Amino acid sequence: MPDVMFLDREQAGWLLVARLRDRCRVPGAGARPLVLAIPRGGVEVGAVLARGLSADLDVVLARKLRAPGRPELAVGAVSEEGEVVFNSFARSLPGVDDAWIDTERALQMAEIARRRAMFRAVRPQAPIAGRTVILTDDGLATGATMIAALRTVRAAGAERIIVALPVGSPERLATIERLCDRLECLEQPRDFIAVGQYYRSFEQVSDERVVVLLREFGVASTPWPSLQASASA
Repeated sequence: MPDVMFLDREQAGWLLVARLRDRCRVPGAGARPLVLAIPRGGVEVGAVLARGLSADLDVVLARKLRAPGRPELAVGAVSEEGEVVFNSFARSLPGVDDAWIDTERALQMAEIARRRAMFRAVRPQAPIAGRTVILTDDGLATGATMIAALRTVRAAGAERIIVALPVGSPERLATIERLCDRLECLEQPRDFIAVGQYYRSFEQVSDERVVVLLREFGVASTPWPSLQASASA
């Protein structure tokens, strides 16, 4: 069993806040930073980041594509716009063919539509263009969902994208680092197993909990200095 690194998502979030405060500075004026969290577990982490950094909070709706017969394994992901990202091993798995991909993509797009209707009822989509975006989740395994989210945020015109994570697979983090402007990950275990293994408490987060967190932040429009990488980092 791996060593437990975090009590829960909230503690992990506050440790990330400390990391970002230590390695980022706030010069001059600019747009208020935006934390974009991947539902559902990532929203618990994202809410803490938004509180600690005086940022806005919103979600980015990307969904993993599940391996046939192994729903815990992501063979890829689909973005809110329907773009599919595959992990390198996807086509080598039994049952992963064009028919399965079409079916699984349709299922996940339906789930994205359901969540969009629910979450946007309490939190209209935050503007992304020209802003510093902190993209987060509760951890990173294969990285496909994060890649799909990154493509969405980049296409929406974010000025700067910081990916902030409590824990992740070192191999997959290397890929993510090439796709964002800055990567901050607290723990990168060499023998990475699964995200939940590194938390003492890793209970499933409900849709209702996400709604509560999004409602807490509402729609903010207050100008705020933008996070920039520290010259000394």
